[in-house]
Amino acid sequence: MRRVTGIGGIFFKAKDAPALQAWYKRHLGIDVQEWGGAAFSWTDSAGKPTGGTTVWSIGPEEGEQFVPGKASFMVNYRVEDLHAVVTALKAEGCDVLDKIEDSEYGKFAWVIDPEGNKVELWQPPAGQ
Repeated sequence: MRRVTGIGGIFFKAKDAPALQAWYKRHLGIDVQEWGGAAFSWTDSAGKPTGGTTVWSIGPEEGEQFVPGKASFMVNYRVEDLHAVVTALKAEGCDVLDKIEDSEYGKFAWVIDPEGNKVELWQPPAGQ
């Protein structure tokens, strides 16, 4: 079974999220949207879309998105079969959070790595 197939997103906290978002937009040209981030569409070497995106987002420091992790960042990894990966991680004794979320954006689950970082696993909806 393949586990991680790519990076779906990178999320991090900031003391002043709007100011940091503006800095990245001005100085690095990231098209930061109203929701606090950008979605980078995947393309091939010729620039043609290949059916995937990677999200980049800055949120407020007091947000709960990373709990129970204590890091100021969280990486979202793409997987092909979320339930199979979660089952394997549990069997291997990993600290997998009980909740699996199923939404229009796909299926999500979380595992805590040995350093206490919350890691998000994402199975995109069909076609992505």
